[in-house]
Amino acid sequence: MKKGWYILLIVLLSLGLAACNQDEEEKETADENKVEKTEESASKDENQADDEVYSTKNVTRLNVENIVDAAIMTSRTIWPATIEENKPKTVILVPTDNWQIALASADMIHHPTNGPVLFYDQDQISDETVKEIERLAPLGGSDGTEVMLMGEPNQKIVDQLKDYSVQQVKGSDPAEFAAKIDEVYAEAAGELPNSIIIVSAEEEAKLYSLIAANWISHMSEPILYITKDGIPEATREAINKRNNKANLYILGPEEAISSEIEDSLKEFGTVTRIEGNTAVETSIAFAKFKDEQTGFGWGVNEPGIGLVFTSTEKPEYAITAAPFAHLGKHAPLIWLENGELANETHVFLADRQPTFIDDPTVGPYNHAYIIGSGESITMETQGMIDQMLEIVSEGGGGHAGH
Repeated sequence: MKKGWYILLIVLLSLGLAACNQDEEEKETADENKVEKTEESASKDENQADDEVYSTKNVTRLNVENIVDAAIMTSRTIWPATIEENKPKTVILVPTDNWQIALASADMIHHPTNGPVLFYDQDQISDETVKEIERLAPLGGSDGTEVMLMGEPNQKIVDQLKDYSVQQVKGSDPAEFAAKIDEVYAEAAGELPNSIIIVSAEEEAKLYSLIAANWISHMSEPILYITKDGIPEATREAINKRNNKANLYILGPEEAISSEIEDSLKEFGTVTRIEGNTAVETSIAFAKFKDEQTGFGWGVNEPGIGLVFTSTEKPEYAITAAPFAHLGKHAPLIWLENGELANETHVFLADRQPTFIDDPTVGPYNHAYIIGSGESITMETQGMIDQMLEIVSEGGGGHAGH
């Protein structure tokens, strides 16, 4: 009997020890899993944090993947629509598949129309764009127009706007359409500007032509188109309305607009070419240019500036970003060559970096907007831009003592 109890005790102790060992192993495994999950969670949080930091101290980034979303985000940034004073008068709807029509339409961003450019596709206005128009609740222009519909939209698109007062400006030919916009703006503003930007409607000149978007959003001057074949009749008629007093500013080098066309334009008024060897250099040349006699041009030659950066790989983003030249920082466009800073851009920014002597709080300050995702413009590029916009001590040493 005693031997039986002894054996039973040994068995129970063995079972208990095995259970303890199993519990310990399970506990160790659970702890290891917990550590792995914690590390994984931390890594995930770190990645999420990286993804969520789009803007930096001197740069506001619109992290977008397409022009429809870019236009909506620009609209939300420029027009909060929280009070009457920050609502647009008119929304400008342009086609996604015709940059020439969209660019010419950007002239209507300026006062008195005062509104964003939003996009419609071939078949419809996206739900997101419809919601943005609803959010904006445009006040209407002097004639009550709440939406300007540009180009050749189908009936479905027109029907989507049935609750708004709509003005259509129809056309698919770039030169004819730009001439119509010239008329429409002059009627709304009550004046016909003597200064005109001459750009090419040709696809190969696209990067040069789109540089104009920010200026025509900022001021009343329109664009008019030429082609590789010469000066279209619609463009001639529009210029002739200035009675030989036109100030014509050609945007781009001879590879975009030939010297022959330049000579032909001289019969209509004064002609000035703004150019660089590349699209990037031309965007910088235009940002620096100022005609003191007419007041035309940015003349961005001192610190205390706003700039818009977008990649030459996503050229239509220039149209979506144009309202940043209309309100706020009134920023010209600077191209990033395939999303990267060119040497010329480094020099341009370095020459305009603000400095302080005793107190950095008095400025002046620079600020930039970047349009595009991290895939098109990296955070490394943004970081370099941010640093070159930063106010620094005139004597060197950064912000020491401040």
